[in-house]
Amino acid sequence: MEFEPWMLLIFPLFFGMGWLAARTDIKELLSESSALPQSYFQGLNFLLNEQQDKAIEAFIEVVKVDPQTIELHFALGSLFRRRGEVDRALRMHHNLVDRADLDDSKRQHAIFELAQDYLKAGILDRAESLFRELENTPYAKPALEFLLELFQKEHDWLKAIEVAQRLTAVSGGQSYSKQAAFFYCELAGEEIKGGDPAAARAHLQQALTVDPNAVRATMMLGDLADSAGQLEEAASIWKNIEAQDAQYLPLVAERMLNTYRRLDREAEGIALLREYLDKYHSLDLMNVVFDGVLKNEGPAAAYKLVRDELQRNPTLLGLDKLLEARLLEVPMDRRADVELVKDLVHKRTRNLAMYHCAHCGFKARQFYWHCPACQAWDSYSPRRSEETGMPL
Repeated sequence: MEFEPWMLLIFPLFFGMGWLAARTDIKELLSESSALPQSYFQGLNFLLNEQQDKAIEAFIEVVKVDPQTIELHFALGSLFRRRGEVDRALRMHHNLVDRADLDDSKRQHAIFELAQDYLKAGILDRAESLFRELENTPYAKPALEFLLELFQKEHDWLKAIEVAQRLTAVSGGQSYSKQAAFFYCELAGEEIKGGDPAAARAHLQQALTVDPNAVRATMMLGDLADSAGQLEEAASIWKNIEAQDAQYLPLVAERMLNTYRRLDREAEGIALLREYLDKYHSLDLMNVVFDGVLKNEGPAAAYKLVRDELQRNPTLLGLDKLLEARLLEVPMDRRADVELVKDLVHKRTRNLAMYHCAHCGFKARQFYWHCPACQAWDSYSPRRSEETGMPL
């Protein structure tokens, strides 16, 4: 397009319109700012300087002067709850819920905040009732997530399963099936303690229905079969873990080997575990195979097993096991040096043999399905920290 002289008139016009708009915005901003009490700006200043106590007192003054500052009520209530002043948060949000001039959106917001206050205060029945009021509102998903947290605290696994299913329905593609499977496993654990293996088995089958890869359910089903003396079935069930998630095989390796021993087929069990070890390297799996080989084939075979595995996957934990195997072959009068080295390596590897929660970093010597620190489900890798590369 060619330049025309009349186009020069457009630039002053646009500049003038922008200048008028800016002046209008500035006037509105100054007008709104002058309408705010001085306490509001003092409160902001205190917040910026991380003086929360003084900020709260300043904002309370604003609320007294202008009760219509709804958003400030919400902000104050949340501040009180985060600081642990739940009584003040409850009063603030109760006052909002009781106001007759609130529209539906703000009333729902106030109910949502009040329900969180009750949850924080440990008044779980009131919290549950209020969260359920929000079922058909824009707050349905976060309310259901809080209900899921609440029912887990109460160990009410049936209600937790119901909420997990509803969350899956309202979450637009996000699935809570893994959580539901864990809740079924918790129910099964309670039935086992109560002496009802049939009910436990039914819950575990439900877990596998909602999540076919629920390794924990498969492990527990194998345990039930093993406890009932159904050894072949137990071994067959545990083998299914390879198809679900092979990294969990080390958790059942020792059980499998003991089951094959009771079937008088220990060599077959060792061969199976060696096959797993060839395909899926694991320090725990190597330890179980090492003990089996040592018992059935002697120290030389056990030493060769660990040496070959160490060459394939060099680790300090593997070196510790190699030195243990070496000690079995070294004559008594020459053991002192090897024992000294082994002790040094063993001390260095103590932290390397931990399990780590990927969610909060909590370290433990035993494996957990439910982190005892942060309460996250399925956050532990079944592999030791040296294998996963987690920090010590």
